[in-house]
Amino acid sequence: MPQMTSGSCQCGAVQFEIEGEFQSFFLCHCGRCRKDTGSAHAANLFSTTATITWLSGEDTIARYQVPETRHVKSFCSTCGAAVPSIQMDGALLVVPAGSLDGEPGISPTAHICIASRAGWEDAMHDIPKFEGLPA
Repeated sequence: MPQMTSGSCQCGAVQFEIEGEFQSFFLCHCGRCRKDTGSAHAANLFSTTATITWLSGEDTIARYQVPETRHVKSFCSTCGAAVPSIQMDGALLVVPAGSLDGEPGISPTAHICIASRAGWEDAMHDIPKFEGLPA
C-alpha cells in the first residue's frame, strides 16, 4: 500500500494529501533558503514519483521564483506558510517538511550548500534547549 501523507498551511486554507514515497530530505543552507525561511536552513522533501492531491485552497496558493534561478517558493496567500510546489515541468514535487501534519517517513538525508551556511549556525549546538518557551 502506498504511503499517504497529509499536510496544510497554518490557517488551514490549504490542505493536501501526498501519495507515494520521498526520495530525499535535504536541509539546505544556501542564502536563498535562509532568506526564504528566515532561519538557518530550509527543510524540504523531494519526490519524482509521489503525487499530490489538493483537498482545499489550491486557488489561494501564490508562487514566487527568484529571478534567473530554480529557487521556487509556494505559499498560502492568506497566512504566508510554505506549501508544496510542483517543479521542473511536473517532474519534481518539493514539499516543505514543516507543512506536513505528521512525520514524513524519512529522516534528513543530507545537509546541502553548507559552504554558505550562516556563521552563527555552528554555535547552535552549544546553547540551552527548552521543551517550551523559556521562563
